[in-house]
Amino acid sequence: MSTTAPSVTPAATTSAPDRFMRRLLRLPDGETSTAAEARSAFQKSLFISTCRCLLMYIVFPFVLPAVGIARGVGPVIGVVIGLLAMVSIVYSIRRFWKANHSKRWHYTIFGVVIIGFLTYLAVTDVNDLL
Repeated sequence: MSTTAPSVTPAATTSAPDRFMRRLLRLPDGETSTAAEARSAFQKSLFISTCRCLLMYIVFPFVLPAVGIARGVGPVIGVVIGLLAMVSIVYSIRRFWKANHSKRWHYTIFGVVIIGFLTYLAVTDVNDLL
């Protein structure tokens, strides 16, 4: 008798919402990654979002005008960094799903909320430019 568990395909163990999210994220069946890769992608997206916040809320409004430079540059850089942050968040969400990470739904909800905030800020920045 064997004590090892029988192998089960990922499609047989996932729920309908999980299969929907994998299709939405365009992840092929059977393609996986590790939890370490998911954490690494999360850390990178968090770093980019942190840099954006520091630039937009500390450096551009207070530091650079005090020195007398970079007036009006904030919205342009804000849109660029915001778009980069959104792409990075989607990339890390895909990594969580590829790894079938236990916290994939938590991070997906968190990422979508952050993308919503970044979208609002991007619209605000574009309005400032126009």
